[in-house]
Amino acid sequence: MDIAEQYDKIYRYCYFKLRDVQLAQDITQETFLRFYRQDMTLDNGKELPYLYTIAKNLCVDEFRRKPFDSIEDIEEKADFDKSDEWINNLAVRSAMEKLPLDEQELLFLRYVNEISVASICKTVGMSRFSVYRRLSKALKKLKEELKKEGFPE
Repeated sequence: MDIAEQYDKIYRYCYFKLRDVQLAQDITQETFLRFYRQDMTLDNGKELPYLYTIAKNLCVDEFRRKPFDSIEDIEEKADFDKSDEWINNLAVRSAMEKLPLDEQELLFLRYVNEISVASICKTVGMSRFSVYRRLSKALKKLKEELKKEGFPE
């Protein structure tokens, strides 16, 4: 497992969840600190889902600790950088926002961070069949929304 690559992916995941650059950096750092405290080896295949589980739990804790008033607050705090250029496209962003958060998260993990379906299953606690079905459903919804925005199939 390439730590630098995973660090960037965990950061993007945290940023996706929190929409705050500084918080995402802090949570990413805390994720890796907690991961290394566990003395896990980096070759047993369980480290990637474990990293995402730590990051997800820390993001949830952050939301519980400091809730946002509204989506506008999140968008005001958002400082998009080049790694998030895909979401800057207004049509894609608009279409993604119309999906439920759990579907957004699955699409993000699979297609932005390129996480394997097996790792996603372990991270979100679903069966492989369930993940495939939900990804397919989310992609279909996203395509329908993009089609409404004028994108060809």
